Amino acid sequence: MSGMARENLVRIEEIQGRGRAIVSSQPLRGGEIVLRDSPILLYSAFPLNGQQLQFSTSIYCDNCFRKLQSASAPLSCPSCSQHRFCSPNCLSVSIASSHNTWVCQALSRMRDCPSLVLHQPMERQIQARFLIAAYNLALVSPSNFQILSSLQGHGEDKDAVAAQFLHSVISSLCPPPSIEGFLFSLELTSALLAKDKLNAFGIMEPVDFNKENCGQRSVRAYGIYPKASLFNHDCLPNACRFDYVDNAPDRNTDVIIRMIHDVPQGREICLSYFPINENYSSRQKRLLEDYGFTCECDRCKVEANWSDQEDNEGDDDDEENEAMEEDHDEPMVEEAASEYETDFPHAYFFVRYMCNRENCWGTLAPLPSSNVNQSSNLLECNVCGNIKNEADDIDADGGQGAYSIPH
Repeated sequence: MSGMARENLVRIEEIQGRGRAIVSSQPLRGGEIVLRDSPILLYSAFPLNGQQLQFSTSIYCDNCFRKLQSASAPLSCPSCSQHRFCSPNCLSVSIASSHNTWVCQALSRMRDCPSLVLHQPMERQIQARFLIAAYNLALVSPSNFQILSSLQGHGEDKDAVAAQFLHSVISSLCPPPSIEGFLFSLELTSALLAKDKLNAFGIMEPVDFNKENCGQRSVRAYGIYPKASLFNHDCLPNACRFDYVDNAPDRNTDVIIRMIHDVPQGREICLSYFPINENYSSRQKRLLEDYGFTCECDRCKVEANWSDQEDNEGDDDDEENEAMEEDHDEPMVEEAASEYETDFPHAYFFVRYMCNRENCWGTLAPLPSSNVNQSSNLLECNVCGNIKNEADDIDADGGQGAYSIPH
């Protein structure tokens, strides 16, 4: 797919109030691939003590995070036997870089640290994994560490306790090797944790609709993608992320950014940082807590008015409810429906670009087209992989479903 992308499609710009942003350098069509990015850093999403969960980290290769096949014989780290690899190549690459002697010893020592694995939440253990991977990046690839250091994120007071605890643990158990021009400090630990929080992408499990928790996805690993991290958020995105974990012939953890619909030259390209079906209050809460900003996109402006109206209506519930019970009839229902369409001009986006598979809530984007002047009529879901034929609004597999608009 990377070969289908045209060159010089996007550029980086500074946008007032939004910081660095990705902007189209020319008109883009739906389905166009604008970026394929590889991670400069990967780390497991599982706690240090895998036995705390019902599954073990050993079901994935610790280098490419491909799921290990039960019929194959995975290779173990010769030093710790805790980490497993899908091939001799992954083992040799990892031992020379991401799972070298210091990383192996550091993870083993932290695994045996009761104050970390027994008395701290799982989030803290995953942060410890990230810090070991980040400090090791400074050792094996100083240039990539500089890229990591340049990403958005600065230490904040609210995260100071976590940073101080983890810095103390690493200092006492496994201080990073001395590197010229590199200062292992609490300030750096704090800054790195902030960069991880704002920039890490979850490498998701393929969706399994046969499980009890139908449609729910878990994270198997996290990655830092230096180019993809520059995309800003919009609650009605014009691009979305695709990955093909376990199905890619190589570069298993690459992410691909594909246009959802056509955009003109000079338009900012945005992703949604979470499923597009989330309601207004949930989106605002997540964005403020996780990313530190309040969203003022077009969709949020519309839905904020809904929220304000609901609050005002709540003050006069008794009188208005009585009046509605007396006067409620069919013409009022039709009027309300008409007002809904007027008040929510973005409803078309959900009808066209949200997957209609039950409990999926993925985003649809056209498949890449060999015709530079026309987008494909086939839309792919970035969660479940279903294909929708836009020409007749029927799923390619013959199924037909109704879309629901979140509110």
